[in-house]
Formats: sequence, C-alpha cells, structure tokens
Amino acid sequence: MKATRTALMCAAASIAWAGAAGAAEHQDVSACLITKTDTNPFFVKMREGASEKADELGIALKTFAGRVDGDTETQIAAVETCIADGASGILITASDTAGIVPSLQRAKDAGLLVIALDTPLNPADAADATFATDNYLAGQLIGQWAAAKMGDAAADARIAMLDLAVSQPTVGVLRDQGFLDGFGIDVGDPNKWGDEEDPRIVGHDVTAGNEEGGRTAMENLLSRDPEINLVYTINEPAAAGAYEALQAMGAGGDVTIVSVDGGCPGVQNVADGVIGATSQQYPLRMASLGIEAIAQYAKDGTIPQPTEGKDFFDTGVALVTDEPVDGVDSISVEEGLELCWG
Repeated sequence: MKATRTALMCAAASIAWAGAAGAAEHQDVSACLITKTDTNPFFVKMREGASEKADELGIALKTFAGRVDGDTETQIAAVETCIADGASGILITASDTAGIVPSLQRAKDAGLLVIALDTPLNPADAADATFATDNYLAGQLIGQWAAAKMGDAAADARIAMLDLAVSQPTVGVLRDQGFLDGFGIDVGDPNKWGDEEDPRIVGHDVTAGNEEGGRTAMENLLSRDPEINLVYTINEPAAAGAYEALQAMGAGGDVTIVSVDGGCPGVQNVADGVIGATSQQYPLRMASLGIEAIAQYAKDGTIPQPTEGKDFFDTGVALVTDEPVDGVDSISVEEGLELCWG
C-alpha cells in the first residue's frame, strides 16, 4: 500500500493557530532553538526550518547545540541564557529528557513557552507542547516491515538493537519499543528498553546516534553472536556504521538493517541496499511550526494544542522502501528522496 504525498504534506496542516502574521507584528519577539548537536543533518534541517520561519515572521532567533549527543550541561546553560535574554519561547530537542526538566521549569516560571521538538520530555507535560514524529509508530512501521519481509524466518531471527544512549531518552525508547512491538515481540515495560525476555534479541548497545558509535555497537553485538540477521538502528548514521561493521565481517549482504530518520543520505542508503527500510520524519516542519507557536504565544498567550487523540502535535511519518510488503503502508525511495532532508 502507498501513502499519498498529499496525506504526508497535510499531516501537520490542521494547526490550531494562524501562523501567517506579518513580520512587523513580531519584531520584539525572540526565540531559542536548542538541539542535541549542530552536526547531525536532522538538526541542521531543524535549524534551517526555524531560521526561515523566524526571518519570515521577524522574530529574533538564537540557536544552541550540545557538543555531542548527550551533552546536557551545554543545553542547561543554553536554557539559562534564553531566560536571561528574555526570550518568548524555547524549542528544544533534549539529550537528557529528565535531567533538563528543572531548567525548563525555571523557563516556564519566567513566562517562556517551552516546546519539545522530536524528543518528548520525561514527564512529557514538562513541556507546554511537543511537536514530534510519532516515534512509536515510526518504530512499529519498520518492525512490521521486517517481520513481513522475513516471513516464517522471523520466528528464528537474531536481532541486534542499536540504541541511542544509556540514559534512554524518550525518543530512543519509543523507537526501540515500537520496533519490537511491530515485529511481534513482548516489550515488557514499554517505558524502557532492555527488559525484554525474547530469545531472538541478541542484545542492546548504544551508538550516540553517529556512524562511529553504530560501527562499535555492531562489532560488540557481533562478538556476542555472529549469526545476527536483523539490525534495528536508532537512526541512519548509526545504520551506516553498523553496515560497515557487517561488511568487515563479510556479513553485509545477509543482514537486514532498518532505521528511522529519512535524511537524504539515509534514503539513498535504502536505494543502495544498505538499509532495507526507514521511517521518514520531517524536522523542518517541526521547527517551523514551533516558531509559529512562539509567535502566537507572544501575541496572545495561546498554547498550541496536540493532535486529536494524541498527547503531542504529530508532524507525520512515512515508511520508505523499494520492497513494499502487504499490510504496511510505504512510499518509494523516489518519493522519499523528494521529501528528504540533509
């Protein structure tokens, strides 16, 4: 089955406020964007979306980023700077979704609107709103696809789980547990990974969301079980590293890798056979809508509302593969390349 382009592009269209206010109206409004890093193409595109919308609306935007994924100290310092500067709102992808909460509460107490982008806080209501991919659904889609592709062999799968960080940020938990659920594995406590008892899971290791981390984590799990034939990865840079490790072991062609992101390099890796399928998300849309929300909040105090039936504003997701399977909606690599980022 195919997901239509119209459905994808309209997924975030029914927002509860008007974002087309004139630039002059917001000339005294300022906003902050705080990302996990400034190198991952996902966050580069997020910064692009925020900057474009801020320029359009006449909002002063300051951007901050951790030095590496997991650098909470730098993010905390950025929050304090935004409070001191009198910003109207903060958009943040938190590295430590619980550890950052006290700082963000100080921001809220100071009157700033706090919006989590992509990664829900822990607890989620520590943010005034969350604009994100449905990360659980993103995981489910690649899990369902992998199970259907493997067919009867799924019962004997040997699965490597390449996660984000030992702190288990919410985005990593949601994708991991969604994948396992989609594949048909009992996840145990859905609020954390690693407590599953299914013998098909070889183990979990962490990647820091980058290529080097993916390579090292894959090497570690291959040393535990060289018969791994299915690899879940938190994102496409980690998937690229995992593929390098598999190639070095002579196992690249016999292992299916699935991932989440939808960046142009990752979608190209689907085209090249490195990744079997990936769930595509839309970071530019997240950040752009976040800036609109801050503008509206500064104007009249409006708090953005979640998508009906969810506790966050869903900015859309689509499975990208050139090997579609029955029962799982997907778009082609060609379509994914037209919608990709980075």
